[in-house]
Amino acid sequence: MTPSLVVVGAGGMGREALDVALASGHRAVGVVADGASSLDLDRLARRGIPFLGSPSDWFTANPGQAYVIGIGAPEARRRLDAQVTALGATPLTIVHPDATVGSDCRLGPGTVVCAGARLSTNVNTGRHAHVGANAAVGHDTVIDDWTSVNPGAVVSGNVSLGHTSLVGAGATVLPRLTLGPESTVGAAACVVGDVDRATTVKGVPAR
Repeated sequence: MTPSLVVVGAGGMGREALDVALASGHRAVGVVADGASSLDLDRLARRGIPFLGSPSDWFTANPGQAYVIGIGAPEARRRLDAQVTALGATPLTIVHPDATVGSDCRLGPGTVVCAGARLSTNVNTGRHAHVGANAAVGHDTVIDDWTSVNPGAVVSGNVSLGHTSLVGAGATVLPRLTLGPESTVGAAACVVGDVDRATTVKGVPAR
């Protein structure tokens, strides 16, 4: 039996993670978030998904609860991971049934792989990595902790994505490149060289 889980995050990415969890056979206990808007709460209510309050309150009262983080921003995921881990929560890895995960892949705790994503062989992800809808990740690539590959992005083979980095929607990263920790690739960019730590690049070629 697949375990029940709580989604951390009430916004759009939270609801996407909820879709992945439900499609992969998990039971959603509900959603927790700090500062959820009335619009977020209305959209959850339309789906019949309970809003459970703040992460700190819920996980303090329910130690060991399984969860995924449905937050798009890598740095916010990093902070929430530290918060709920300290409260004893257990991260789950969820993969949409319409995604493809190739041979010899190792998906870290809390990884979310959305519908239509394609992971080739020997792809490794760290904690709470996100691979968005219809993204493609080539062979022998490493996606480090809290990193996001946004929808429609193409990450070629033998690429290293440092922790808390982000590859924007529709961007392309050419083979054998390294993106430093906390770096950002703008949407639709084409990365042709290594990217330094905490650097944002955009355009074609990305600069």
